[in-house]
Amino acid sequence: MDSRTRRPKVSPVRFDAYDPQFLANPYPTYARIREELPAFHDETWGLVFFARHADVTAILKDRQRFGRDFRHRLDTSDVDPDLYRRIYPPQWPTWTSYIRESFIDLEPPRHTRLRGLVAKAFTKRSSEVFRSQLEGATDAILDKLIEEGTTEAIGDFATPIPVAMIAELMGIPGEDHPRLIEWSRQIVAVFDERVTEEEGALAERATKEFVAYLEDVLAERRRNPGEDLVSAMLEVEEAGDTLTDAEIVGTAILTLNAGHEATVHAIGNGLLALAGEPSAYQAARDTPIGAVTDELLRFDSPLQMFERWVLEDTSIAGVELRRGSKVGLLFGSANHDDNVFAESESLVFDRRSNPHVSFGAGLHYCVGAPLAKVELEAAFSRLFERVAGLELIEAADRIESLVFRGVGSLELSLTPA
Repeated sequence: MDSRTRRPKVSPVRFDAYDPQFLANPYPTYARIREELPAFHDETWGLVFFARHADVTAILKDRQRFGRDFRHRLDTSDVDPDLYRRIYPPQWPTWTSYIRESFIDLEPPRHTRLRGLVAKAFTKRSSEVFRSQLEGATDAILDKLIEEGTTEAIGDFATPIPVAMIAELMGIPGEDHPRLIEWSRQIVAVFDERVTEEEGALAERATKEFVAYLEDVLAERRRNPGEDLVSAMLEVEEAGDTLTDAEIVGTAILTLNAGHEATVHAIGNGLLALAGEPSAYQAARDTPIGAVTDELLRFDSPLQMFERWVLEDTSIAGVELRRGSKVGLLFGSANHDDNVFAESESLVFDRRSNPHVSFGAGLHYCVGAPLAKVELEAAFSRLFERVAGLELIEAADRIESLVFRGVGSLELSLTPA
C-alpha cells in the first residue's frame, strides 16, 4: 500500500453522516465521540475527524502545519489521488476553477493578496449601512406573516432576508434572485462527499451560467459604476495591484453562495430551536440581540464541517497525521463541547463567553461575518419585537449533508406581540 494512503493511527468509530437519526440530531453522537477518543478516521470521506473544541480551534489557527490549500507547500504527488480528485474534481473544471480558486480556499501569499483587496472592497460597503434596510425588509415580510398567522418559514422568512442583502450588496435586480438562489444551491452540493455525477454536472452548468451572468454584470459596472460590491472590487487597488475579472467573479460567487446558503440555514435553525422551546423564545426577547444570535449559531451551526490539508508530518492530541492527508473539523461538535460551553445542549443566551467556531478562526475567519451578523440580528430583533411567540407545526427532515445543516421547510404559527 502506498504511504500516502496508509490509514493514520486513530481509532475507528461507527459514523454515518447520512443516517437519518444522525441527521435529525448529531449532537449525542458528537458527545460520545468527544468523550471516547480525540479523533477518528472515516474511510468514506478519507479524513481524520476532530470533534473537540480545543483541537478544532488549534488546527484552524495553525498556519504552519495545516492549510485550506496544500499547493504552496506540497506537490500533487504527495497526496492521495482519490482525495485530490474529490477536492479538485477534473470532470467539473469550471466549478473547480472558480470555487476552489476563490480566496477562501487559498493560502498565503495568494490568500493574503486576494483577501486584502477583497476586504478593502467590503470596507467600502460597511455592514452597518445595511441594518436599517434589512430591518425594513424584515418588517415588510412580517406584516404579511402576522396577518396570515402561519408560515412556511424557510421560504417566507429565512430566504427573503439574505436575498434582500444580496440585492443591496451586489446591486442585482429582484427578478434575477431566483436564478441566483438555484445556482447557489446546485454549486454547494459538490462540497459533500456523497455528491452524485448528476449533481456535479448540474453544479458545473450552474457555475458556467453564474460566471457568464457576472461577466455581464462586470461589463455593466465598468460602464456605469454604482455603490455595490462589484463596483467596489473593480475600483479597489493597493500598491498598484488590482483584482482580475476572474478573481472578482469568483469572489462574487463565493459571497453570494456563503451569504445565501449559510444564512438561510442559520435563520431556519434558529427559528426551529426557538419554536421548540417557548421559554427560550421569551428569554431571547429579553436578551441583547448580539448574544442571542451568537448562541443560536453555536447551538445549531449552519456550517457543521470544514476541512484542512496536513502540510507536514505531525500529531494533534496524540494522533499521528501524515503530510498530504486531510482532517475534518466538526464545528457542530466543537460548539457543543462541555469543556468550553456549560449546559452545551441548552440555549443559554447570557453566556459570559461564547467562543463558537461557526465563522471559523485564524487566518480564514469568515470575511463576511459582520454582514452575516447584521442579517441575523435584523431578522431576529424585528421578529422578537413583533411576534410574542412561535409554535412549531411541522418541520421537514434535515437536508442530507455533513457540511451544511438545515431544514427544507418549517411550518410555524405566530402569535402577534
